[in-house]
Amino acid sequence: MSSIGRVNIQRLDVRLDEARARTDQLRAQLHEHNHRYYVLDDPTVSDAEYDLLFRELQALEAAHPELLTADSPTQRVGGAAVKAFAEVRHRLPMQSLNNAFSEQELRDFDRRVREGLGLPASGDLPSAEVEYVAEPKLDGLAVSLIYEQGLLVRGATRGDGTTGEDITENLRTIRRIPLRLRGEPPPLLEVRGEVYYPLADFRRLNAEMEAKGQKTFVNPRNAAAGALRQLDPKITAGRPLAFYAYALGVSEGLTLPRQHWQVLQQFQAFGLPVSDLIERVAGAPGCWQYYLAMQARRASLPFDIDGVVYKLNDLAGREELGSVSRAPRWAVAHKFPAEEAETVLLDVEFQIGRTGAVTPVARLKPVFVGGATVSNATLHNLDEVARKDVRIGDAVIVRRAGDVIPEVARSLPEKRPADARVVVLPAQCPVCGSPVAREEGEAVARCTGGLTCRAQLHAGLLHFVGRRAMDMEGYGEKLITQLIERKLVSSPVDLFKLDAAALAGLERMAEKSAQNVVDAATKAKATTLPRFLFALGIRDVGESTAEALARHFVSLKALIEAAQSDAPTAEAEKKKDRFPLLQAVPDVGPEVAAQLARWFTDPHHLDLLAELRAVGIEWSEQAAVVIEGPLSGKTFVITGTLPESRDAVGARIEAAGGKLTGSVSAKTDFLVAGEAAGSKLAKAEKLGVAVLGWDALLQLLEQGPQL
Repeated sequence: MSSIGRVNIQRLDVRLDEARARTDQLRAQLHEHNHRYYVLDDPTVSDAEYDLLFRELQALEAAHPELLTADSPTQRVGGAAVKAFAEVRHRLPMQSLNNAFSEQELRDFDRRVREGLGLPASGDLPSAEVEYVAEPKLDGLAVSLIYEQGLLVRGATRGDGTTGEDITENLRTIRRIPLRLRGEPPPLLEVRGEVYYPLADFRRLNAEMEAKGQKTFVNPRNAAAGALRQLDPKITAGRPLAFYAYALGVSEGLTLPRQHWQVLQQFQAFGLPVSDLIERVAGAPGCWQYYLAMQARRASLPFDIDGVVYKLNDLAGREELGSVSRAPRWAVAHKFPAEEAETVLLDVEFQIGRTGAVTPVARLKPVFVGGATVSNATLHNLDEVARKDVRIGDAVIVRRAGDVIPEVARSLPEKRPADARVVVLPAQCPVCGSPVAREEGEAVARCTGGLTCRAQLHAGLLHFVGRRAMDMEGYGEKLITQLIERKLVSSPVDLFKLDAAALAGLERMAEKSAQNVVDAATKAKATTLPRFLFALGIRDVGESTAEALARHFVSLKALIEAAQSDAPTAEAEKKKDRFPLLQAVPDVGPEVAAQLARWFTDPHHLDLLAELRAVGIEWSEQAAVVIEGPLSGKTFVITGTLPESRDAVGARIEAAGGKLTGSVSAKTDFLVAGEAAGSKLAKAEKLGVAVLGWDALLQLLEQGPQL
């Protein structure tokens, strides 16, 4: 092999067809060697032999640039640097996971899964046990890889779950990520997984940085994040990052298996690395045993884990269970116990949040815990401070697990100094001096200053311009701070009155960047009703509630009228059925309804809405209007596995005027049932709901219901 390599490197004047044949041969050999080395950990050639083949391919591609391909092993070294990462919108959201912290919470998760699937409430019998796929929870960064015709075309970060950053060139440098899939992959395949920094390489990196007098990384996750977000891929290429695949995203042309376990096996056939620590387990007992085994092995693993993850193996069952908010009902992350350390509580300061909440924050003698140096920790509220008997000057135990905000777990009264001081709630806001009030029955005290409080204004404006709210690019925390300090803004309305000249005078704001910010504000004036409602920052009104309100009331005017009709009175507060109009909205309970009623009856808030209208804010309400079509007035539920994804089927139904709901009831007109339909099918048959197969649905979409 060595002599062949030398001969071909010297004969760069070979015919194009010969060069093409040789480059194809070399790429196939190098892809196979990469797979065996980085994925199977079973190399069949020495490093010297591999390097010889690699150099020969480089030479041929240099002599015949027309033969260069994107999936060539020579293209991993890193492309040109970029000025910024482009945004990528995930076709299927990358959801986060709910957490479990105890065996009982694990059992509660398993019980909810069984109930959702219509199985017996007890999992003690083998017939009632559900099969899960258990895997170590890598402490890295979640990424999405898009393969088209088997070729890696895009890689992105998870971001906020809906929108991430395009880091394709950086991900291409990771040798465990194949540039081209093996076998016969489908036309489109999205692979999701975790990029992590192996512990041995991380320790070596920190030792090298320390020797150079450079600042070291706190933990492997931070090192991996720093490497992936390098604008120059050549820097990323110098970091030995690794990758494991663990989930399927969108796909086209892929025959979907019935089980997640089979998906992972298919990944391996495509040449993707899958952790050999992943196991199939039965029910909560099997999950618990896996958790204990991984906890025992944690210290000896070659990478950091902060828990384990359980996922329902049956894919049709996942469709049945669906998701709540931004997390699936069919999976949970079982976290290891938080790490703890002892330190001293030096002082307590009070921070003011967006809604005026006054939160005590512990200032600590710095201590290393949970992979980071901690000097601040939350104390939650004054009730917690009293319950834990925490005093300034106390020796305290600080707890931290992964990315969880550090907290003061408890004090050590036996070590309490004589001059320890009781923590007292301030009578005035430490930021604006307004009175601090605590409503009866509430654990949280609040500053009464509203937007006159700079802290509330700052947090409120950051929320208003956020990506999920008004999505005003360029308005970061530092810019908002400058605008408030220079008294250029005192409400969200002022953001739309700024001109480039005023902005150009601020720090780090040149003429072009100032104009970009103005243009972003102009663009943001056209929004949707759910985004606008969320941006207003009404207490307890998150994205899903804003969406539900927009869908139910269709217009802001109708919502305001309902809120004012439901306006709380002393008599209404005593009624169990208070706020009837607002509570008619799905997921809106009495507390949220009370917040809505108060907000939309406040004259200052109504003035704010009028002022926002006056500066040109407009919100689309069409998305919530029922579309006229052959299925208008008909309600559908989808279950089981269909030839298209549930989102695609739902989009077809809504485009024809139909309405989608998540559960079967007497009001359901049609159940669309695919393969492996479960409890929803049984319930539909019991209630006499019409059941449609795929072909029947297509006919209904085309012709409408036949009377």
